[in-house]
Amino acid sequence: MPRIAVLSASVAIAALLGGIWYVTSGPNSADRFAQCRSAAIAGGTEQIGGPFTLVNKDGETVTDKDVITGPSLLYFGYTFCPDVCPLDTVRNADAVDVLDAKGYSVTPVFISIDPNRDTPEAVGDFAANVHDRMIGLTGSEEQVKAASKAYRTYYKRQPGEDDYYLVDHSTFTYLVLPEHGFVEYFRRDMPPEEMAEKVACFIDAT
Repeated sequence: MPRIAVLSASVAIAALLGGIWYVTSGPNSADRFAQCRSAAIAGGTEQIGGPFTLVNKDGETVTDKDVITGPSLLYFGYTFCPDVCPLDTVRNADAVDVLDAKGYSVTPVFISIDPNRDTPEAVGDFAANVHDRMIGLTGSEEQVKAASKAYRTYYKRQPGEDDYYLVDHSTFTYLVLPEHGFVEYFRRDMPPEEMAEKVACFIDAT
């Protein structure tokens, strides 16, 4: 066999073996949720999520351990939001209902990034109006900032009068599993049916 052919065959075999090693021993082999993910997460899932301390609708201080007792969909927004937050939270609620019909119990969670106006009662009413299982959370400015930082979300109050102002904020929804923490995020343009299908994939993989 000509030398060039031998060399080419050797390179091809090495590439094949390398590919097999990557699939079986590479980064994704340890990720039980690899088949469910839509895209890679920069820095890995361990860089997002973590403990938080907030206040529920009854004015009680709660932690992430109290809130995330099962598969949960977390969204950061505010009750005075004119359009984005209502649409996103309703989409999340619709996905939860689709999952209910398939036998999966998932809890939607709404975390306010506007503690100046969002009292425990306000977030409680907002959450109840969106879904009967939605948990509404608020807190002090420090508590809200810490929770937002844990999930690497963005928010910034815009200029305006004391009770009339907008808050710019990121619009991702986060899937969190009690045993695994944050596992995936969803963009706001994903339909509830597709979202439910992906959430079910993660639950099945646990």
